[in-house]
Amino acid sequence: MLNKIIHVVAAAIEKDGEIFCAQRPENKSLGGLWEFPGGKLEPGETPEKALIREIQEELNSTIEILSYINEASYDYDFGTVVMKTFHAKLVSGNLDLLEHQDSAWLEPNRLKTLNWAPVDRPAVELLSK
Repeated sequence: MLNKIIHVVAAAIEKDGEIFCAQRPENKSLGGLWEFPGGKLEPGETPEKALIREIQEELNSTIEILSYINEASYDYDFGTVVMKTFHAKLVSGNLDLLEHQDSAWLEPNRLKTLNWAPVDRPAVELLSK
């Protein structure tokens, strides 16, 4: 059986030298794991446009994308997630948790203290250095 490929984008939002981390709700897939917020690309969307829209929808906030970090993929039981992660900064809003159960601001060298979703781990590695 061919695995479904799911294209997603994520933002490592930085403020005052710390990075915003979001925890998935227990009742969703990958519940309780940590991730960089973001979501699926809609047909015809660029990754950057999708990311700005998703952060607006999930966190009621506006970001500015600063740079590209990496692309990673991971084979989950529900399909293969291919994720592009971008460095971003908060332009407006307070990162309200509309879809996550918890959040944390961590210095890059402390990112590995959280239990990350597998597809987020390569970006965590790069940001921790």
